[in-house]
Amino acid sequence: MHILITGAAGMIGRKLTERLVVERELNGAAIDKLTLLDIVAPARPASFSDHVKTRAADLGVPGTAAKAVSERPDVIFHLAGVVSGEAELDFEKGYWVNLDGSRALLEAIRAVGDGYKPRVVFSSSMAVFGAPFPHAIPDDFHLTPLTSYGTQKAITELLLADYTRRGILEGVGIRLPSIVVRPGKPNKAASGFFSGIIREPLAGHEAILPVAETVMHTHASPRSAVGFLMHAAGLDRAKLGPRINLNMPGVTCSVGEQIASLRKLAGDKVAGRIRHEPDALIVRIVDGWPHRFDPQRAIELGFKVESTFDEIIRVHIDEDLGGKIAA
Repeated sequence: MHILITGAAGMIGRKLTERLVVERELNGAAIDKLTLLDIVAPARPASFSDHVKTRAADLGVPGTAAKAVSERPDVIFHLAGVVSGEAELDFEKGYWVNLDGSRALLEAIRAVGDGYKPRVVFSSSMAVFGAPFPHAIPDDFHLTPLTSYGTQKAITELLLADYTRRGILEGVGIRLPSIVVRPGKPNKAASGFFSGIIREPLAGHEAILPVAETVMHTHASPRSAVGFLMHAAGLDRAKLGPRINLNMPGVTCSVGEQIASLRKLAGDKVAGRIRHEPDALIVRIVDGWPHRFDPQRAIELGFKVESTFDEIIRVHIDEDLGGKIAA
């Protein structure tokens, strides 16, 4: 099996690559080759280096997508994208990366022809939905995004469904909740503070909380996000049906409950490193996001996630901090 990962240098792309390299198979099929693509060259996993090709390229540039699919990868994980806050601040960049790059990839697949029909797993977002919301949002709730990022994701979902309907590819769109706790440095995602208020205090640093503690949101760990992607790649097409874009499950809680979990696991001193500093742009963006979802279809199809926010924090401590918390 040949697997292509776009956005492979990003956090989820790196963790997906690591998992695939360790397991050496995807849904029972041996992995013969990995192609890793991003705007910056992804790291080459040492233990699988003879079977990995890395490329630094922009999917939106003519010819890039065609070259990426020229070797006919069996599975494509399309993770490349500009994050929410950056897409809102830089209109042209958001559309270039999140929409134009995605369309170029789909068109490159169509151009191959000759019976080529890969499984394409697209990392979408709950930002495709917009207020007003019901108590819990089902998969088929209308797409009325309130941000440019959500609009770009929603358009790509529709394109993925149409290319699937026409038999060009087999698509699955997974609407990810906020992925927490993201390791490394903060990015420009409007949702970044959900990770920051856990990651920074655990590392011994101050964290800024730009919204009220009453803000509700749904979360999943990076480990679960990778699991979602891999499971989606093996979904039975008949069981999935024509509605190929799915709400992923997650842990729904308030920011205050997040902080309570941090205090429970790491103590008052660590939780005390969070400082409240409202940010009007972040508040506006977050106010337009849904808070709770109905992932019944995803659960019935076998997608799994943590059951508590405590578990999500433990994943970060175990996998990214080596089990250690800064005093």
